[in-house]
Amino acid sequence: MGRKEAREIALHLIFELSFKEFYDEDAISDRLEQTVMESLAGDIALYAGELTEEQKEYIRKTVVGVCTYHIELDAIVEKYSTNWKTNRLSHMTMSLLRLALYEMKYAEDVPTGTAIDEAVELSKKYESKEASAFVNGVLGAVAREKAE
Repeated sequence: MGRKEAREIALHLIFELSFKEFYDEDAISDRLEQTVMESLAGDIALYAGELTEEQKEYIRKTVVGVCTYHIELDAIVEKYSTNWKTNRLSHMTMSLLRLALYEMKYAEDVPTGTAIDEAVELSKKYESKEASAFVNGVLGAVAREKAE
């Protein structure tokens, strides 16, 4: 299992926490326990195998970072979402955008292009074609402004 799979697991946690008060340290820690991973592996192949400490650290840091900065990240989405309000976007689309924006802004080891590409690929897996175009458009606009 590599960073790509760890990112997808982080997305699942961000999505799950978006239905709660947004931060639940127990949920993050519990989800990364090997017994929980094994119990989910029967339904979701992604959870088969054992996470390395590096992967667990990436997931924790990313999910906690998104939880910490979600208001700021949501404001960025709002700013770049032409003719869309964040409350009209699905929880998954918002989770994808929050994850990618967190990586673009705060994860020094993730190139901007990688954050965008991975978010678009995940949106193709979990959302509609239109949603992936929207995700790409928002993240591309943020990246262009960041580069200026």
